[in-house]
Amino acid sequence: MSASAFNALILAGNRREGDSVASLTGVSHKALAPINGIPMLLRLYRTLRNSAGVGDVHVCIDDSSLLEGIPELAAAHASGMLKVISPAESPAASLAKALMEIGLERPLLTTTADHPLLTPEMVAHILAKAPADAELCVGLADARTVTAVYPDAIRTFYRFQKQRVSGCNLFLATGDGARKVAAFWQRMERHRKRPLRLVWEIGPIALVRMVLGQLSLDAAFDYVSRLTGARIRPVLLPFAEAPIDVDKPADYQLVSEILRRREGTA
Repeated sequence: MSASAFNALILAGNRREGDSVASLTGVSHKALAPINGIPMLLRLYRTLRNSAGVGDVHVCIDDSSLLEGIPELAAAHASGMLKVISPAESPAASLAKALMEIGLERPLLTTTADHPLLTPEMVAHILAKAPADAELCVGLADARTVTAVYPDAIRTFYRFQKQRVSGCNLFLATGDGARKVAAFWQRMERHRKRPLRLVWEIGPIALVRMVLGQLSLDAAFDYVSRLTGARIRPVLLPFAEAPIDVDKPADYQLVSEILRRREGTA
């Protein structure tokens, strides 16, 4: 990809009251939690700004005034280097809204504010490995890559035949089909209290096969692509830290230790 080849979006909305990581660190929003001395949202902004080819960086956050407590982010917002998008009623709706507001004249790389281990190398990898026919790429890490370095890390791994993978909170939207995926995700959110309807939307036979790990990774993505009407492709990241986010206090401790070693402050 050429210079200024992609835009970036950081999802930093406050999904629930009483977030355990926010409570642990004494902040109102998990995205503002300091980790090894630096707020997570600031870490993400710096990583994206230091990534080759980045154009505009956006953050989806409840209120732009939340940036005022972090001078570097406040200055970036004031100068237009960091653009703020207000969230919608759910993560899926927020993504759909962001896709409309930002547009896809350039590919849009989306990540979450609770992924402070993200590096420019990870960003470069998903950009370089995105298949040419993809409209949405999903970053994944193989379980063997993660457990070889962090055997005690508590991650959710999804099984596809003989392969297990974990999500990396990293998505690259490259075509209009990404909007169809956001719309499908919104429908699934509306059915979260109606499990039978949810099963019907996905397809009971395919759902059972996915749950039992009977589909290969590529077959599962092909099925979801047909279901959504968009070309969705997986991109495996060869980085053990790629799927490790900060969802709970145990994650916070692990990521703090990793950052202390990485930054020489252990």
